[in-house]
Amino acid sequence: MLRTHTCGELRLDHVGQTVTLTGWVQRTRDAGGISWIVLRDRYGLTQLALEEGVESAEVREQARHLGREFVLSVTGQVAERYSKNDKLPTGDIEIRVEKLTVLNPAKLPPFLIEDETDGGDDLRMKYRYLDLRRNPVRQNLMLRHQMAQAVRRFLDGQQFIEVETPVLIKSTPEGARDFVVPSRMNPGEFYALPQSPQTFKQLLMVSGFDRYFQIVKCFRDEDLRADRQPEFTQIDCEMAFVEQEDILNTFESLVQYLFKEVKGLDIGKLPRMTYADAMRLYGNDKPDTRFDMHFVELNDVVKGQGFPVFDNAELIVGINAHTCAHYTRKQLDELTEFVKKPQVGATGLVYARVDADGNVKSSVDKFYSPEELQKWSAALGANPGDLLLVLAGPAHKTRKAMSELRLEMGQRLCLRDKNDFSPLWVVDFPLLEYIEEEGRYFAMHHPFTSPKPEDMALLDNPETIGQVRANAYDMVINGVEVGGGSIRIHDRAVQARMFSLLGFSDEEAKAQFGFLLDAFEYGAPPHGGIAFGFDRLCSLFGGADSIRDFIAFPKNNSGRDVMIDSPSVISGAQLKELSIETKVAEKK
Repeated sequence: MLRTHTCGELRLDHVGQTVTLTGWVQRTRDAGGISWIVLRDRYGLTQLALEEGVESAEVREQARHLGREFVLSVTGQVAERYSKNDKLPTGDIEIRVEKLTVLNPAKLPPFLIEDETDGGDDLRMKYRYLDLRRNPVRQNLMLRHQMAQAVRRFLDGQQFIEVETPVLIKSTPEGARDFVVPSRMNPGEFYALPQSPQTFKQLLMVSGFDRYFQIVKCFRDEDLRADRQPEFTQIDCEMAFVEQEDILNTFESLVQYLFKEVKGLDIGKLPRMTYADAMRLYGNDKPDTRFDMHFVELNDVVKGQGFPVFDNAELIVGINAHTCAHYTRKQLDELTEFVKKPQVGATGLVYARVDADGNVKSSVDKFYSPEELQKWSAALGANPGDLLLVLAGPAHKTRKAMSELRLEMGQRLCLRDKNDFSPLWVVDFPLLEYIEEEGRYFAMHHPFTSPKPEDMALLDNPETIGQVRANAYDMVINGVEVGGGSIRIHDRAVQARMFSLLGFSDEEAKAQFGFLLDAFEYGAPPHGGIAFGFDRLCSLFGGADSIRDFIAFPKNNSGRDVMIDSPSVISGAQLKELSIETKVAEKK
């Protein structure tokens, strides 16, 4: 090794020792007769001291020409600092430099390599290898490493086997769009990159590997947001000879273990909520339960008083923003504009204040008597000083809009602390979802999800198909879906029936999933599993909104890697070799 110690480990008990450190120049300071260099590696910072008349003239001359991010090797004696820095673990010591070697000079970086940098997102993404030198980014990746190791320790202790599944697979029509890879050896044919290892992990259950896991890369060609990337990582798991309760207990224990090991927190037993209750109380199948502010349906309370917006609405729903009656007209106008945003989708907002005497004043007073407004207050459990917020319209659209308004109010009232964690299971999802534009049913999770056993008979009646519940479950933490799974179909006839309900002909089902249907004829055990979004889980533990902060080399919001300029044009010769006739203009 070129070093005897790292820049983060020297303490007072090393005083008097001669050591060699290597690293990057964080900063330099010259006070005339004495100068200092702060040296950095991934373990920390150490101060180097060079004093006129003590260090050699050669060493001091070398030090004068150092710039930020120069790569150094330094040998010297550990000394106690006169002026200590209690903010640094190494702040009690410094190195009296005896030998200084520049291993590599460096250009001036395009942004400061500091915890608080002057580099914007685009610039830092372009020079990601420099951004990774910063403490916050490095700590995020260290957290990711810690999480991955803890996952492996826990699952290994539960007799799970880590198995790698193929990356070049067959394209399937369900789910998000596939990324496809042309096959040179099979002209006109394509592989797909896996959206998940779903069918392979089911085949592993058929193979007798009753407990499988994999920390695996997955790929989806979908529209991007802060919490999405075209390539992402899952903790992918499957178990055989289990029922839903076994899955929930096992992976609840995994998440409890992660919180204890990584955060030092005991999160206790996870509550469970049905999909129906989540939608009724929060308008969202991934509710943020760090705060209450439950929905209250007001149809029976507010209709019939001559206010057309309410009288003609399919659903009227309200929330109680406690202690917010003092909101100014400007603040209320801001909330009204918020709900009118296209991504929220409401047409307007009705509000009512409960004053200190319990009297209710609303924005629609001319339609409602004081006695009628008291019914609003009673329905929403209001107290003096509370603000009642009401939306109306089509049921699905209104629930979605109120969900966004509830989260906005939670943010404004500081009820969504990133250091608080409120995990839960959401269960009993609908099995199928009918899409009018397509004229057919789609799987709410995926086509391999089993119906609840008690709902199986409902599949035989076209009138009750939409009532069938899935044997499926999601884990939600702080309003983020961090994991989801289901008990799978393991019977060939039931799986064939599911494909039929989803609009597959027998020929299409055979062409796409014949290998799985065939496997089910050779003794498929009851099985189920779950997949956790590993990037999302890391960002949640790290208190960040974007998963990009926890990926070493992420893509931007357009799906581009601006550091290596990808995706990029390939040559006509490559296209010809791949039997792709499309003409691609060369970039200038």
